[in-house]
Amino acid sequence: MAHEHSHGHSGHSHDHGVGGAHVHGSTDKRRVLVAALLTGGFMIAEAVGGWLTGSLALLADAGHMLTDSLALALAWYAFHLGERPATGQLTYGFGRVKTLVAYTNGIAIFVIALWIVYEAWQRFMAPPPVLGGPMLVVALLGLGVNIAGFLILHGGDRENLNMRGAILHVLGDLLGSVAAIAAALVIIATGWMPIDPILSVLVAALVLTTAWRLMRDAAHVLLEGTPPQLDRDSVARDLEKSVPGLREVHHMHVWSMDGSRVMATLHACLDDGVDAYEAVSAVKARLAGKHGIEHATVEAEYGRCADGEGDHDRHHGSDSHGHGPDNHGHDHGDHETAGDPIRDAMQGAPADRRHYH
Repeated sequence: MAHEHSHGHSGHSHDHGVGGAHVHGSTDKRRVLVAALLTGGFMIAEAVGGWLTGSLALLADAGHMLTDSLALALAWYAFHLGERPATGQLTYGFGRVKTLVAYTNGIAIFVIALWIVYEAWQRFMAPPPVLGGPMLVVALLGLGVNIAGFLILHGGDRENLNMRGAILHVLGDLLGSVAAIAAALVIIATGWMPIDPILSVLVAALVLTTAWRLMRDAAHVLLEGTPPQLDRDSVARDLEKSVPGLREVHHMHVWSMDGSRVMATLHACLDDGVDAYEAVSAVKARLAGKHGIEHATVEAEYGRCADGEGDHDRHHGSDSHGHGPDNHGHDHGDHETAGDPIRDAMQGAPADRRHYH
């Protein structure tokens, strides 16, 4: 039989490098839960303080912390879902839920920052009275809580987009506390109320910038874009130069599940007589050791591509065969005469021409 399926000792195989990701995931999950509890607990205290002192600034910040508490709780639940095993319908499991939550958190932070700008404008036009002393006390307590939450999250996996979203929420609260302290000091010293909305706008501008980056990066992952630290074309050329008997790499795709775990699929066109298992093993070892791609699916081919000639998703730009950027969809049939897949299937392909999965 010319088409053979096997795992672990085959040419078309899957490599799951999940050990390190699992360790990071479990610790990150605990970190996010602790940060959510800290933020939620102080949110209640700040709301009570704002109500007792009549400070609209503290009440507004308490509302901000409420949304952050909910976002952190959502991030924790995303980590919880990510631990569930894959199913027949969700073959990659729930790992990408974390990226979806990160994107949602980015949108939420963006909306919150815009609301802060709007609220600041309203207060600038008609500054409400603020009790500087009580505001300073509560803001100092909030700064301590937010520093603790930031340090807890900062020790986690910052390549994980879900963690980045959680850190961004706490960082926004931390900057808000700093701004509230500065505003309280100015109000106590001078009684100038507009300082509160002015500093709020500065904080919102910083938050908007970081929120935009988070949304952009999460969207790139959701669209299965090539991770920014990798160049697909360079990786393909490196494989062609480094793996003996590998004539060409095509149909190559590189993406990430959550911003940290990188995967790839590719077709490896081999010279006649090259052992498929050894070649694919070399490809996977090179991807893992040189490029940090721990999960790879590699299909070994001889002769023409089984998916159709002239339809290759080749790496763009000048490749190792001297083709320019306009010639990446070349026809293998023009320079390869052996290995017709239909003929091999009819006549019985030799052992070293089998496709492994």
